[in-house]
Amino acid sequence: MLDRFRDKDLVQGALAEIRKITTRPWAIMEICGGQTHAIMQYGLNDLLPKQIELIHGPGCPVCVTSLELVDKAIAIASRENVIFTSYGDMLRVPGSQQDLFSVKAAGGDVRVVYSAIEAVRIAEKNPDKEVVFFGIGFETTAPANAISVVKAKRQGIRNYSMLVSHVCVPPAMHAILGSPNNRVQGFLAAGHVCAVMGYEDYKPIAQQYGVPMAVTGFEPLDLTLGILDTVRMLEKGEVKIVNSYSRAVTREGNRIAQQIIADVFEPCDRQWRGIGLIPMSGWKLKSDYVDYDAELKFQVQDIQTKESEVCISGQILQGLKKPNQCPAFGTLCTPQNPLGATMVSSEGACSAYYRYARD
Repeated sequence: MLDRFRDKDLVQGALAEIRKITTRPWAIMEICGGQTHAIMQYGLNDLLPKQIELIHGPGCPVCVTSLELVDKAIAIASRENVIFTSYGDMLRVPGSQQDLFSVKAAGGDVRVVYSAIEAVRIAEKNPDKEVVFFGIGFETTAPANAISVVKAKRQGIRNYSMLVSHVCVPPAMHAILGSPNNRVQGFLAAGHVCAVMGYEDYKPIAQQYGVPMAVTGFEPLDLTLGILDTVRMLEKGEVKIVNSYSRAVTREGNRIAQQIIADVFEPCDRQWRGIGLIPMSGWKLKSDYVDYDAELKFQVQDIQTKESEVCISGQILQGLKKPNQCPAFGTLCTPQNPLGATMVSSEGACSAYYRYARD
C-alpha cells in the first residue's frame, strides 16, 4: 500500500498542481521532525515552486527536551544501584558537561529500550535496583508511557519510576504564532499526533491567528498533498483544518488513548530546550502516581543549567533560522560532536540537513 504514497508520478502530479495555483510567496511550517527528515530525504523542498518556503518546527521531542532534564537524567543515571533506560536518541544529547553515553562509558548502567513496558520488565527482573525510564515524547508516546506506570502500580513494582519530559503540540503552536517574529502562514500538522488526539484542538488556534492547517503524514505523497491543501487554503484566504491523512487520522482521534493520558497525567508548565518556558505545554504524573516520579524520588528538582552560546538550535526550532545558517553547522557541530540535540536526534532538523543537504 505504501508504494502508492511513494509513486513518483502521483507526487509529480501534486507538485504540478501546487505550481499551477501558487501566485505569491507562502511560508508553511511542518511541525514534526519526522516530516522534516522525509522532506529533506526526498528533496521535496527543492521540487516545490520557489514561492513556497518550508519552515522547520519544534516537533522533535528529543530536541526540545530541556537541558535541565538532560542534566537530571545524567545525575540519576550516574548513581549507584540505578538502571537508567531510554530511547537511543537521548544517549547522545549533550547536557551541560556530558551525555548519557559518557555515563555509560564510565560504568553507569544505561540501557537503550524500545518502550516503557520494556523498562518495567527490567524492574521486575532486578528488584534490588532502581529502574528509571526517560519518558520523552509528544502526545504520540504518552499513552504507552502512561500504561507503564499503571502496570507498575497494579503489580506492586516499587523500583520503577519515570523521568517525565512529555510536551504537547498546541501550546507550541501558540508560542510560535504568538511571537512577534512569527513568519508562519500555514501549518502541516503531525499525523501521528493527530491519530491519538484528533484535530479539534487545532481549530481555535487556526481561527485565532488566521492560519490554515492540513493534517498530513510522512510519505512523499502525504506531504505533497498536505502542502497542496494548505496552499489552496492560503490562495483562497480560507482558515480551516483539512485532514489530508484520512487513512490514519479521524477528527476525534483515539478516545481510549486520550483517556489513558487523562488518567495518569495532568498539564504543567514545561521548559523547551532553546525556546524557554511554554505555559501548560507539558504533562506530569498525577498525585495518584507521584511515587513513580523519578524527579521527586531522586530529589533532582533544583538542577540549574545554561545553554551553549554557540548553538542556535532554539532559533531553528522556532523556525527563525535554517540549520545551514548556523556558523557551527558541520564544523564545530557534527553528529559525532554535537552542540545541540537537533544534530543528534533522528528527527532533528540539523541532522536532516547534515545527512541530506550538507552541501
